[in-house]
Amino acid sequence: MRTLKIKRAFLFFLGFIFFLFPGQSWYLTVQSVYQPPKTQAIEIPSLPLTDYPVNVAKTETPFLTAQAAVVMDRDSAVLMYGKNEQVKLLPASTVKIMTALVALDYYDLNNILTVEEVNGQGQDMKLVKGEEISVENLMYGVLVASANDAASVLAQKYPGGEQGFMAAMNDKAKELSLNDTYFANPTGLDSDEWGNLLPARSYTTALDLARLASWAMRNEVLAKMVATPRITVSDTSGRRQHQLYSINELLGYLPGIKGIKTGWTEEAGECLASYTEREGRGIITVVLGSGNRFGETASLVEWAFSNHQWEKITPSI
Repeated sequence: MRTLKIKRAFLFFLGFIFFLFPGQSWYLTVQSVYQPPKTQAIEIPSLPLTDYPVNVAKTETPFLTAQAAVVMDRDSAVLMYGKNEQVKLLPASTVKIMTALVALDYYDLNNILTVEEVNGQGQDMKLVKGEEISVENLMYGVLVASANDAASVLAQKYPGGEQGFMAAMNDKAKELSLNDTYFANPTGLDSDEWGNLLPARSYTTALDLARLASWAMRNEVLAKMVATPRITVSDTSGRRQHQLYSINELLGYLPGIKGIKTGWTEEAGECLASYTEREGRGIITVVLGSGNRFGETASLVEWAFSNHQWEKITPSI
């Protein structure tokens, strides 16, 4: 019993000594020499400074009959106004914006194509079988006169024919992240010549169409063509003349408007994708399924420019 008490006393004393004088370890020793933390330089790209549209007047948007509409700033891609902007609708001839983009990706403007089959349904530039005409003049037919025959020739001469052209149009849509868009033909027609709905029809949204229009306006060739109110083109011989007139009634009427593309079918209603520039600011407007595409586009343009100020936003990082 006494021996046990002596052992307990000894262990208590030994523990007390360790408590007063702890042993050194990496965790317990305070480093006397400062060692800076290891760092690695990371390159962070500087964000571009962009002016953003701010609605300062707070005036309500005009009444629209359009099923869907969008007003989008050109530089910042800010959505200034949207109505059913992600609803899939028939686009009619506004699909020819993509027709033109795909044609420019493949053809040279000076390429000469021979007309073999003529699509005389709807708008045309009155091409005839056997006619030889440049890609540039066909492009004017597509974008100025909204000519279905010109769009069909561009698609037929593409590798793989019209099917290959349609695949290229849909691939381009994916490339541009137009995820709610599908192209069934290069014209935008949704019914045959007897009025029967086609089994496959194109569709898009007002937001996707605005993005497509914004992309197209970066191309100088397209920007020039869609702003052309009228032009006369010819075949390679110069003997066959085609007088082309834009369907867009706002060209030359609405200050600053520079295109872009009209569209109409009975099923789709009136459609219009437009670009307007004033004092260095540019906006894209889209109306789909409208009862008055020109009047409603003009109202949206005036609302956008009269109610918004463009302010510089500085990134916080």
